[in-house]
Amino acid sequence: MKKVGIVLAALVALWVLAACGAKPATEGGQPSGSAANEKLQGVPEEVQGNIKIAVIRNLPSDDHTKQFLDGARSEGEAFGFKVDTFISENDDAKFQELVAQAIQKDYRGLIISHGKKDYAYDMIKPALDKGMKVVTFDTVIDKNGATLPDVTTTFQNDHMLATLSLEALVGQFPNQQPARVIKLWFGGVPPLDRREEIYKQYEQQGKIKTLETIGPTNFQDVQGDIASKVSAVLAKYPPGSVDAIWGSWDEMAKGAYKALEESGRKDIRLISIDISNQDINLMREAGSPWVATAAVDPKAIGIIDMRLLAKKLAGEPTPETYELEPKLVNRDQLKPDTNMTNLKDVVPGWGEAVDFDEPWMKLLREKYGKHS
Repeated sequence: MKKVGIVLAALVALWVLAACGAKPATEGGQPSGSAANEKLQGVPEEVQGNIKIAVIRNLPSDDHTKQFLDGARSEGEAFGFKVDTFISENDDAKFQELVAQAIQKDYRGLIISHGKKDYAYDMIKPALDKGMKVVTFDTVIDKNGATLPDVTTTFQNDHMLATLSLEALVGQFPNQQPARVIKLWFGGVPPLDRREEIYKQYEQQGKIKTLETIGPTNFQDVQGDIASKVSAVLAKYPPGSVDAIWGSWDEMAKGAYKALEESGRKDIRLISIDISNQDINLMREAGSPWVATAAVDPKAIGIIDMRLLAKKLAGEPTPETYELEPKLVNRDQLKPDTNMTNLKDVVPGWGEAVDFDEPWMKLLREKYGKHS
């Protein structure tokens, strides 16, 4: 009888909680039960409720990737979305499988990063056929001239990134042209291919002369791979015969930095594209050869992509393409406490993500208590 009394008391307590309107706990930024049904006035109904988003990235899990994913996740959760992130470590087969799996699940939208031209169209179209919304980053969608106009494709302005970095490079040697350069680059990746277009122009104009071109073969350890390759190449060039190393991607630049430090080559300067906390720390080192990098805040890219996806879910118009403008970060601008969070304090305009921030998005942030 005592056990029966305890059970009855528990049941009564549960009934009282339900009668008083007790709300269930939330999980992953998304309320469940009756809380999910509370609609906000002034917010499109299509972005309220159980909204699940997948963000899938076809690059290694480096600092840049982590910041991009953090931007997308933080903004999505600020809207009350449930955001899942996936990384394929630059494995195209794994990447396509991750996208295919996401399409089969109950996601309402996809953010896809770094899909290749030879498969992107066929990979993404099934998502659109299912009624999903899609935003891509650094992905070229082109199948024999056919595109997917319902997808918004976002890019860094890679031509400007290359121009800013190369102007910084040649500016290091005002009395010498062409500057003698070891180029860190490989083809087949849309942003690197676009950067190469500007690099070729500087070659043709006689501003730079390429001594060597080095690219990674081990994408599980890009920094280590490039470090060993640059070290081997430097042995061929005595001091004074190389002016600079240009890194079209900062993961490669970090490997070059290691090679320069280990070989004691203080005569060579390093200029790159993209930035991370690790890059900033290396640029701040005493006597660092890393003098400048051109970059877009990767967190801002993730934020903008999530806003565009939210607008698509809401049925609002979005552009077919959108480019994010880069900034040049010089070593001399960096302070002892500079990092990716406060870089805006020394680089005017850094990390500004003001586009596509609709009033209804601010209402969602107020509800979920998060701010990007």
